[in-house]
This record gives sequence, C-alpha cells and structure tokens, in this order.
Amino acid sequence: MPCSKQPDYFQALSLLQWPLSYLAIFWILQPLFICLLFTPLWLIPVLYFAWLFLDWKTPDQGGRRSAWVRNWYVWTHIRDYFPITILKTKDLPPEHNYLMGVHPHGLLTFGAFCNFCTEATGFSKTFPGIIPHLATLSWFFKIPLVRDYLMAKGVCSVSQKSINYLLSHGTGNLVGIVVGGVAEALQSVPNTTTLLLQKHKGFVRTALQHGAHLVPTFTFGETEVYDQVLFQKDSRMYKFQSYFRRIFGFYCCIFYGQGFHQGSIGLLPYHRPIVTVVGEPLPLPHIENPSQELVDKYHALYMDALHKLFNEHKSRHGYSDTQKLLFL
Repeated sequence: MPCSKQPDYFQALSLLQWPLSYLAIFWILQPLFICLLFTPLWLIPVLYFAWLFLDWKTPDQGGRRSAWVRNWYVWTHIRDYFPITILKTKDLPPEHNYLMGVHPHGLLTFGAFCNFCTEATGFSKTFPGIIPHLATLSWFFKIPLVRDYLMAKGVCSVSQKSINYLLSHGTGNLVGIVVGGVAEALQSVPNTTTLLLQKHKGFVRTALQHGAHLVPTFTFGETEVYDQVLFQKDSRMYKFQSYFRRIFGFYCCIFYGQGFHQGSIGLLPYHRPIVTVVGEPLPLPHIENPSQELVDKYHALYMDALHKLFNEHKSRHGYSDTQKLLFL
C-alpha cells in the first residue's frame, strides 16, 4: 500500500519533469524548432542543424557534461521526494577506470538517474576524482535537443564505441551500464529481486579489454515505487509490448502509483526510500582478446560480489533476511 505521506506539490511536479522532459523536448520543442524555419527566425534552426552535423560524433567521444545542469536545484526535489541516497562501501581510486553494473533497471531508474546524472546526492564529494557516465539507448543521441540535454547530465551512449572511448581516454572514468537492459523493466514489480544477468556477459568482456575494474551496485527500493500490470506471454498486450520494443528500443509498460490525494491512484511514484549501494571494485587484468573461459570466470566473480552486496545490506533497506537475489 502507498505510504500515507502526502507529496509536496513542487516536489511532485519536479519529479514528473524528469521522465516527461524527454517527451516535452521531442513532441513540443522540436516541432516548434522546425517551424522556425518558416519564420523570420529561420537562421536559428539552420545554425543549430549545421552545428549538429559538425557535432554528430560527440556522444561517442566522451559527451559534453555540464556542471551547471547537473547542479540544477530541481534535482534536489526529486531526491527529497522518496528520498534517494547513495551509500559508499569502498573508495574508488581515480587512477583507475571503472565499469559499473547498475541493478535493477526498475521502470524509470530513479536511483541511477539521481545519483549518477546529477549532484543532488553529492556524488563528486562521495567519490572525489571520479567522473560518472550513465549509459542509455544510443538512438536518444540522434534526436536534436534531446542529445544535448542528455550529454549535459553526463549520460553517454551505450554503444561499444562510446564505452571504449571513455575507458581508454584518461583515468577516473566510471561508466554505468544497466546490465539487465530494458527487458528487465518487465521484472520491476514490488517485492521481487530478479535480475537478468546470467547471459549478459558483454560488459565483463569490455572491462577485461580495457583493464577496467568492475563495480557492482544494487539500488534498494527501485522496484518498490510503482505497481505494474503484467501480461501473460501469449496475450495480445504482451505481444504489443514486444513489438513496441522492437520499434522503439524499450517496453511500453503499464504502471501506476499514487495521486496527489491520499488513497488515489496516479502517475506519481510511492514515497519509498531508494538507496543505491556502491560495492567494492573488482580488479580485472588488461587483456585485449579475453577468452570465453576468462569472461565466464570474472562474470561468475561479479555475480558472487553482487550477491554478497545484496545479502549484506538487504535487511537494512526493507527486505527480509530470507529474501533472495535471483539471476535469470
């Protein structure tokens, strides 16, 4: 059941601003921007698209983060709504690069967004000298304006080219990958801890190729903030969700939370604490062409480290001692 705590209206509007901002930019700002081509202000979009052509490769070359955007005051309202916090278990020395597994995906990935794409929870102070990058779908960076907004927050493309660049240029880079991908969103229901990880080994191979340390993380509460309507795999709705994913790259999930009034249903997430626990880095050797046996070895070590991290912290963050972390 939703908590009885009532949402502060400014916090709630700030919260909705994040997931809806992509839609706003795409469906409102971009058409208006294109319409400027047929007005006396036509030079503005022409100059932007000319610059876009010259800037096309930037998302695959480290992006263009903005400390100003990452420190917007609005992010603190999103942080305080749940609230969202980050917990460090070990230091991350800046002389290394890191590939971080983000678990679980959840529906809107509030924890990873707030902790790694903004400074609302003080990432730079918690991990001094580390530059975080959260990887997301590559096609977002092909959309005018959206790409600039994402890069400003330190978001990078999940393409192999982009990750290779970040892990091979300098040190102190932390690249976060939601290993379960968008398919894991369908596992996002309260009281479940199921991760799609058994067959997802590409991130381990990439870490070995660059000698990057693997960092396990688990965000407690990420799957508790929304209820989701699940469909049978042979149902028409599930088939539609699968078709939608093939077209757009992510699932069209049917979910709900609380409204502005107590006991009402709406699009606001429940007030449930979200805590991202960052585990101890797992050192990996630098091997340009790792064998499958070596990938399997370190993948197993990573799963063990993630399992240990979950068990050590679950009782302090809302789970029972008998709750198990399942890998599919």
